[in-house]
Amino acid sequence: RDFLHHLKHSTDRFVAAPGIQGLVMCVFTLPSYPYVFKVIRDRIAPSKDTDAARVKQKYALVKHHDRAGRMTDILEYSNVAIPRARFTNELMAELEAAIPSQLELDGDHVIVRHVYIERRLAPLNLFIRSADDGAKMRAIRDYGMAIKELAAINIFPGDLLFKNFGVTRYGRVVFYDYDEIEYLTDCRFRKIPAPPAGVDELSNEVWYPVGPHDVFPEEFATFLLTDPEVRRAFLAFHADLLDAKWWQSMQDANRDGRQIEV
Repeated sequence: RDFLHHLKHSTDRFVAAPGIQGLVMCVFTLPSYPYVFKVIRDRIAPSKDTDAARVKQKYALVKHHDRAGRMTDILEYSNVAIPRARFTNELMAELEAAIPSQLELDGDHVIVRHVYIERRLAPLNLFIRSADDGAKMRAIRDYGMAIKELAAINIFPGDLLFKNFGVTRYGRVVFYDYDEIEYLTDCRFRKIPAPPAGVDELSNEVWYPVGPHDVFPEEFATFLLTDPEVRRAFLAFHADLLDAKWWQSMQDANRDGRQIEV
């Protein structure tokens, strides 16, 4: 009702949501409306190793789990009719290419067969890029706190890249991309073993077996902390997130039913 009321009292058109384009979801937004609309792509990138059914399971997990104030709530709808005139031609072409099975044209309306609606946040990667030093440090500190508080409720985000987290208008960092989410206790946190003699550590080939639920926290620094300022802030507040023992201790707490303050 709120959305339909807003459509009657606005004239702007849907555009692609700001941020890096997702490999699993097609995301669009109405600039005057503080929500994003997310639809599962017909063809999910092979690098994601998932499918639409599993993505829906992940979103259902989040819907019914304690979110600790660190994951956005999800509104899930079927057969949503939106006036065709409210889409830009560029966005309409993108949607017809990415989610044709989810679209139906009915007169002057576009019907979206299945959509998730979430509060729109400023993507953390874009926020960091434009923030001053103080705001950047506060955001990185809260980013680490978000990860730790999710661990306290038995959630591992899976993909820790900044683009999967958003900043609220009050500066709170929140996780919003759920396609790789896992229960913390289902993961296996490991330290990278020392290479045997004669092995090139810089080779693309790893010298140790890796299972589907194996996580190596010390690798987080490689793909997260490429910016020197971000690296300094992260290590000042959250160096323990790079240690497998910290994650294992959180697993033990969850298995033992010990309530951790968040």
